[in-house]
This record gives sequence, C-alpha cells and structure tokens, in this order.
Amino acid sequence: MTAPTTARPPMDPDEEAALLEGINKWVEKELTPQVVMHHDHNDIWPAEIVRQMTEMGLFGATIGTEYGGLGLPSATYAKIVMKIASHWMSLTGIFNSHLIMACAVERFGTEAQKQKWLPKFASGEIRGGLGLTEPNAGTDLQAIRTTARRDGDHYVLNGTKTWITNSINGSCFAVIAKTDPDAQPRYKGMSFFLCDKREGGEGFTIGKKFDKLGYKAIDSAELVFDEFRVPADQLIGGEEGQGFFQATGGLELGRINVAARGVGIAEGALRLATQYAQERQTMGKPIADHQAIQLKLGEMVTRARAARLLTLDAAAAYDRGERCDMEAGMAKYFASEAGVANAQEAMRIFGGYSYSKEYEIERYYRDSMIMCIGEGTNEMQRIIISKQWVKRNPA
Repeated sequence: MTAPTTARPPMDPDEEAALLEGINKWVEKELTPQVVMHHDHNDIWPAEIVRQMTEMGLFGATIGTEYGGLGLPSATYAKIVMKIASHWMSLTGIFNSHLIMACAVERFGTEAQKQKWLPKFASGEIRGGLGLTEPNAGTDLQAIRTTARRDGDHYVLNGTKTWITNSINGSCFAVIAKTDPDAQPRYKGMSFFLCDKREGGEGFTIGKKFDKLGYKAIDSAELVFDEFRVPADQLIGGEEGQGFFQATGGLELGRINVAARGVGIAEGALRLATQYAQERQTMGKPIADHQAIQLKLGEMVTRARAARLLTLDAAAAYDRGERCDMEAGMAKYFASEAGVANAQEAMRIFGGYSYSKEYEIERYYRDSMIMCIGEGTNEMQRIIISKQWVKRNPA
C-alpha cells in the first residue's frame, strides 16, 4: 500500500511568528504553576483548558483547511507542542492522540469519510484518539487479539484496548482489529475502524482508569468491546486488510510529536533550573556561580538545543513528503532521553526541594519517562534507526 503524501509547504515566517506569539501568551496567562499543579496533583481533567484549546483550533491543527482545520505543517505544529509541553506536557497528549486519528482519516479515508468526520474533528465537536495497544500487544502491533467480523451492514468488534489516551472524555476512536485472524503474514488481516461512543450502542464500555506516576489529568484507561456493532462505512478506507499500514502511517507524525514533547520537558526543566540556580545561594553566592552547577547547565542547554534541532529536522522531512522513519526515530529517541536527563539534572540542582510538591520540577521528572516508552520504545527506535541507516548506506 502506498501512503498518500504528507507534503505541506512551510508556513509564512510572519504568520508563524504571530501564531506562536499567540500560543506563548496563552501559555503564560493560562498555564500558571497554580493551575497546572492543581490539575496534576489531583488528577483532574482540565475541562476549561480543553475548551480554550478547542476555541484556538488546536484539535484541527494539522487537519487541512478544506476540512476546517488550520492546515499547519508539522514543523509549526511541533513548535506549538514544544511550547505547551515546556509548561505542562500532559495537555499535548490530549490533542496529539486526536490528531493522529484525524491523520488516519485524512490520509487513508474515503472522500465521504473525510467530508463527514474531519470537519467535526477539526472543530473539536468530536474528540478522541487511537485504539491500538492491548494487554498483550504494544510495540508488536500484529499481536492484537481484538476481532471484527462482518455482519450485514456492520462489523462486530470484540476485544480490549488498554492505555488509551482520551478514553473517558473522548467520544471517537480509531480502533485496529483483525478482520481475518488467520491471515499470513498477520498484518494482512488487520483493519482500522472509527468507533463512536456517541452512537449509544451497547457493547462499548470504558474499563479501569490507570493511576499513573505521571502524565496526570489526562485519561488513560481501557476500551472494552463486547459484540459492539460498527457501521461498515466506518471502516477507514472502505477496504479490509489495510489497517496495519493505516495505523503505522501516522506513527511518523506521532513520533515527531513525542519528540517535541521531550523537547518541551527538556527546555522547561532547563528554564526552572536556570532560574533556581540564580536564586539559591550557598557559600555566599548563587549556585549558578559554582562550577559544578555550570557544568550541569552547560550540558542541559546543549542537550535541549540538539533535541529541538533533531525534531525540527524530522518535521521538515515529513513536510516535504519524504519517508522519515529514521529521522522521526532519531528525534523521538534523543529528545525523549533529553527530557529525562534534563529533568534528573534539574532535580539535582534543586536539591532537597526537588522532592517537594510545592515546586514544579518534580512533575517534569514524573512526566519525562513516559516519552521514552510511548509511540514505540526507545529500544525499538534504535533498531529502526540502525536498519534504515544500513539500508540507505549499502556497502
């Protein structure tokens, strides 16, 4: 299956600057430490902030303008994610998962599906995400057990998805299931469906919500399908057996987003550490004047900058319509590890205060590790990078 191109021209620099300035002002005004810590510490869904993001068009950020979206290139989108994640990473997961679902419809859906679903996705009238992961299938997507059998004008789904973002407050999910469980190779028997909770049909329920270390205030729960009937016209692309390619086709954009979130964590931790290092004094001077702290800050700023450049490089390749699994993998791998490393170093700079929930830095530490796991583990990213590198450089 040949994936439709992702090519999209760069945004006019002046327009991009104006857009990013608006995002900056919104972040500084609305994502105050008090607001973020209240939602994070109590694991409260940020309904008012989601409403504001809807009004700003973030749920249509990468959806084409012909369907009511902003039509942003990946590079501009990544910069928005970086900024928001530098103050509160969880928020970016709410609209990223939604946009990957929309990407699947925009790239692979029928024209009727695009006309029906994309305007509602772009406006935020319908918000949702992806139903890929299962209790026994994560990185090995072909190991899924959820099935979909044809029954007249419907498909009947049975199975459980787990760790699904937006599961409780979302209303629609792109769910992968096996329409031919006996197919060999396995990927040929997989199909992608739009499952809409709003239809009120029986057999689609939400399982347990996970109590997580970090990534708080955002839904992560199970989707349970028990004889759930999905209209046949909600099979993405209208053809069985294409689900594996449709699902993985959005992973490049997903990994660029995760990379951007890693950049945000790295830059946010650096910002907090830099400020604290100039305020905290020991031995009669700010700790920023001590060589041990200077060495840490020097590494942190370099690491954050490198992560940003790798991410924007991958986004530019995506916007040119090029295959960029290696570039996206490098960005995701390096930037997520940069977020972890900078959060840890910032904890050391804050010293004992880093363990207090009165300070924000502990949240960056808790949030950072999920970026190394989500959208394909970093161990898998290194394998992808290596294989692509060898393929591009034959002996």
